[in-house]
Amino acid sequence: MNTEKDFSPLTPNIVRALNDKLYEKRKVAALEIEKLVREFVAQSNAAQIKHVIQILSQEFALSQHPHSRKGGLIGLAACAIALGKDSGLYLKEMIEPVLTCFNDADSRLRYYACEALYNIVKVARGSVLPHFNVLFDGLSKLAADPDPNVKNGSELLDRLLKDIVTESSKFDLVAFVPLLRERIYSNNQYARQFIISWILVLESVPDINLLDYLPEILDGLFQILGDNSKEIRKMCEVVLGEFLKEIKKNPSSVKFAEMANILVIHCQGSDDLIQLTAMSWMREFILLAGRVMLPYSSGILTAVLPCLSYDDRKKSIKEVANVCNQSLMKLVTPEDDETDEAKQSVVLQMENNPDESLSRQDAATDSALNVVNNSSFDNSTVFGPGSAERIQVTLNLDGIVHVLNRLLHDSAIGMMTRIAVLKWLYHLYIKTPRKMFRHTDILFSILLKTLSDESDEVILKDLEVLAEIASSPAGQTEGLGLCDSPDMKLEQPELQVPVAPKTTYLSPTNTKGTESSPSTPTMNSYFYKFMINLLRRFSSERKLLEMRGAFIIRQLCLLLNAENIFHSMADILLREEDLKFASTMVQTLNTILLTSSELFQLRNQLKDLKSPESCNLFCCLYRSWCHNPVATVSLCFLTQNYKHAYDLIQKFGDLEVTVDFLTEVDKLVQLIECPIFTYLRLQLLDVENNPYLIKALYGLLMLLPQSSAFQLLSHRLQCVPNPDLMRTTHNAKTPSGSKKVESSKVDYLELLQHFEKVQNKHLEVRHQRANRGDHLEKKIGF
Repeated sequence: MNTEKDFSPLTPNIVRALNDKLYEKRKVAALEIEKLVREFVAQSNAAQIKHVIQILSQEFALSQHPHSRKGGLIGLAACAIALGKDSGLYLKEMIEPVLTCFNDADSRLRYYACEALYNIVKVARGSVLPHFNVLFDGLSKLAADPDPNVKNGSELLDRLLKDIVTESSKFDLVAFVPLLRERIYSNNQYARQFIISWILVLESVPDINLLDYLPEILDGLFQILGDNSKEIRKMCEVVLGEFLKEIKKNPSSVKFAEMANILVIHCQGSDDLIQLTAMSWMREFILLAGRVMLPYSSGILTAVLPCLSYDDRKKSIKEVANVCNQSLMKLVTPEDDETDEAKQSVVLQMENNPDESLSRQDAATDSALNVVNNSSFDNSTVFGPGSAERIQVTLNLDGIVHVLNRLLHDSAIGMMTRIAVLKWLYHLYIKTPRKMFRHTDILFSILLKTLSDESDEVILKDLEVLAEIASSPAGQTEGLGLCDSPDMKLEQPELQVPVAPKTTYLSPTNTKGTESSPSTPTMNSYFYKFMINLLRRFSSERKLLEMRGAFIIRQLCLLLNAENIFHSMADILLREEDLKFASTMVQTLNTILLTSSELFQLRNQLKDLKSPESCNLFCCLYRSWCHNPVATVSLCFLTQNYKHAYDLIQKFGDLEVTVDFLTEVDKLVQLIECPIFTYLRLQLLDVENNPYLIKALYGLLMLLPQSSAFQLLSHRLQCVPNPDLMRTTHNAKTPSGSKKVESSKVDYLELLQHFEKVQNKHLEVRHQRANRGDHLEKKIGF
């Protein structure tokens, strides 16, 4: 430094001492500067004060010489001490050069800068608050300083600044938040610790409402929560905990919507602590904000549903996620099924009569929020005075369906997640059926595919959804249907909706109930399409039919109308080109019909054929049951058409008797011994009125080889009493055939001809298959 330069009012001795390398000499010079400035203050000579500060700043603190910079720093601190309460008038000129020295390469100089700023701030106190941002920015850099002395000095300054902010009411939070938002993303541990400590301090000040700016810093806080340092993670947990307490106390001032997506992102984090904390926040947000969270449902479900399949290692996350899922589901109400026009009319009505509308909305919101153990919480305050905004909150159904559809397609997701997805679909079809049916064509194929799931629980839930689709009044659609959509045509070309047959099952005197597509008030246009595609699935996946076919159909009979299911499946199978599948499917349906407790009522309906409807059902089933001869006989036994059963068995002599055929006869004999056919066995006592029953049973006996089934049926027939011994004087019973008035209207001859026709087709197909096999063997060279 040029010592010849004029630095007045600083004396040459002061200038020389300030440039000295010894600290003691620089300190003496600082004391002299302090005296000099005090004189100027006494004289109110502001010009000279500014001149001294400018010299110390420009010529010393910002000098190229390190000792001069040290002298300038201690000189500026001396000026501040001398100025006292008036230091606030010159803070900008004193602080800026000191902060510049924070970036000096010399750690000793950075320490002196920190010391100088401490003295300046200590004197100025609240006057430094207008310059808080630049001070905070400088301190945040020193917090990560590698030199321990500098770090300790910065901590002292940090504590002093915190005390000033705590005791002052002039802190400008609005100006500070952008800087906080920027610095909160620092990856340095010490910088993060510094940021967290400041947030804790600001949160503790009553006059500072940091909650208003929480959306600005929440993402950064979750980033810090994943720090490697346990101490920093703990500090961040405390900060987030304090914020959550404040949110619960003052939900009316919380910007839930602005933070929803931040929580969604961190609920999907790989760090367990971050994920658990974010999920806990999400739970509270859904409970407190209620329907405000509905527009973010798709994101919430994306984050929450996969967590439901976590194992015990993440049990706490799983439990919180389950609460989030259940709470969110409760927010969906039938009002979400309203059209946009209807909602707009409600809003207009609110504007015309706000008091009445608000009271109704508050009542509805109370129900939707479902806040537990919080009687003092007023739901109307969650949304503030602009309560009209609540009624305009719309459910993003398209987004939700997209997420649920994607999760169902993901084979990697766990069982509990799949169950939760299906519960959501079922809930949406119940609460918002009209809007959901717009998405049915997209969902239908994956719902059918889910029937192949390994879990019975998943299949049960899947069947509930499919049953709701098939029975909901909202599904009474016209125009484009499942089988008409381009996607369905590509994937499922084999089965189409059958056309009503021209022939009738009953005699011409009674044509009631001859529709090929049965329907009741509980069924809709999707029901028959569901049956078609279900059989299509069984046809393409024989293992599904073998392992789960009976289970699926029995459950559907509980969820839907059993008669409609059997009627429609019989219709479809009547037109099935794959005769082998048709025979297998009929055998499965027949076993279910005869053995399942779920079909007790349907069996009773068929047993007597007392009504035109039951006769029509019998004829419909019979025509499809003809694909399987033994099943057809068992149907005749069930409906007490013993003469027709005998006629059918007579035709068995013309059929190709195979091992599979004899096995089915064996199973039928076993069934006759079951409780279902108790009435049939009792009718064996009335020999005179049931001759064809006995003949039919003897016919079965003659078909069987000498086996256990042969012995079983033979012993049963040996128990048939002698008709002479059973005759009484009052034996004037009406023949069994005449008591079935409606049954007499069935054209049994036409049915028998149909049976022969179907069996001839089966025989032809078997011969073609055998010929192809012989031809292949010759071609190979056997």
